[in-house]
Amino acid sequence: MARLPVLALVGRPNVGKSTLFNRLTRSRSALVADVPGLTRDRQYGRGRVGERPFIVIDSGGFEPVAKSGIAAEMARQTRQAVLEADAVVFVVDGREGMSPRDQEIAAELRRTAQRVLLAVNKTEGMPREQVAAEFHALGLGEPMAISAAHGDGVRELVEAALAPFESGAPAAPTQGEVADEGEQAGPRRVKVAVVGRPNAGKSTLINTLLGEERLIAFDQPGTTRDAVAVDFDRAGRPYTLIDTAGLRRRGKVTDTVEKFSVVKTLQAIEDCHVCVLLLDASEQVSDQDATIAGHVLEAGRALVVAVNKWDLADAQARQRIKTDLDRKLYFLRFAKLHFISAREGFGIGALMRSVDEAYAAAMSKLPTPKLTRALHEAVERQAPPRRGPIRPKLRYAHQGGQNPPIVVIHGTSLDSVPEAYRRYLEAWFRERFGLLGTPLRIEFRSAANPYAPRD
Repeated sequence: MARLPVLALVGRPNVGKSTLFNRLTRSRSALVADVPGLTRDRQYGRGRVGERPFIVIDSGGFEPVAKSGIAAEMARQTRQAVLEADAVVFVVDGREGMSPRDQEIAAELRRTAQRVLLAVNKTEGMPREQVAAEFHALGLGEPMAISAAHGDGVRELVEAALAPFESGAPAAPTQGEVADEGEQAGPRRVKVAVVGRPNAGKSTLINTLLGEERLIAFDQPGTTRDAVAVDFDRAGRPYTLIDTAGLRRRGKVTDTVEKFSVVKTLQAIEDCHVCVLLLDASEQVSDQDATIAGHVLEAGRALVVAVNKWDLADAQARQRIKTDLDRKLYFLRFAKLHFISAREGFGIGALMRSVDEAYAAAMSKLPTPKLTRALHEAVERQAPPRRGPIRPKLRYAHQGGQNPPIVVIHGTSLDSVPEAYRRYLEAWFRERFGLLGTPLRIEFRSAANPYAPRD
């Protein structure tokens, strides 16, 4: 196993850590806005300078003296990033100058970090030596003036951070450990996005699966703002868990940051293999839950439904939830349903087994002979209805895609097939091929009529 160097980006809020993270990873993984405290959970990404790869960790705004609330949880996340890192890049704001908070962070990093590099950000258009001069007082060595937004000085910063590893110096065991190219063959990593309304327990569920407080779980709606991906293995199978921001009704989303969070959540749904729709047993199933489920179906992603906080619900609440599920989420009957407690770990094993089953169904390969045979059986059992003098003829079927499975049916006059018959065929193929936990799409392709007049 080859260990990659790990760099952690640390600093007070709004100094440009996420902008630097995105530049180093050549991505837009981290949310960026002119709002302090936007990043909360630590986020990992892979960067490369020349032929030298490394792992970079983005962290939230660091307040070392915070004792309670979200700020204290963010500080705990940052301290964990510092412990995991081989080198810490302490980012400060060159336009605002040195602040008392910078001095507090510097004092802690001198005690806890293996190695610290001081990056003075936002120095574009300014005399570098002059703007960096006052930061010598932090006692962390030579300040390096950079511009994360424009890329000025970033390469030099990373090369300085990676310099000790050129000679093969060993790196500490961290989450940056990756396999050599020859060892990367194996099961495909399953991307699982946990989605739902705010405060349903999404971060708690992921923390329970990981066995550590990897994400901030706080009894306050809107704690998670970004979509945070975390790799982990369970029973020898690799997964990527994606924690997402809670989705509220569109009319309630007025904050600019929350609008960005909604976009990141929808992107996570598009990019994943399986979605876990997490509901809250302490609240009624709402129209917003149905809307979120609609986003998942529109993306064609496999789905597992989990009702969290089941241990806290009394008999009346449990019956109400079951009634609401039948009434408001009836269109999700293809998905497995689980009643769980993310905090207590109840029902988690069965939930992950359903995730595996849904993934297998979404990635199923359906042979053309078997599909065509199943199509003929469906037509023999119930033929498509006539529309006037025309009865559609369904001749053969083949698979047109995976995740979701797409069945392409060829024949004549298929434009006349009603929606109800399409749903009948979906249910028929789902039962015949055991496609539980995934949407199924039917596409009709009519053969050209050789007797039709030509232009």
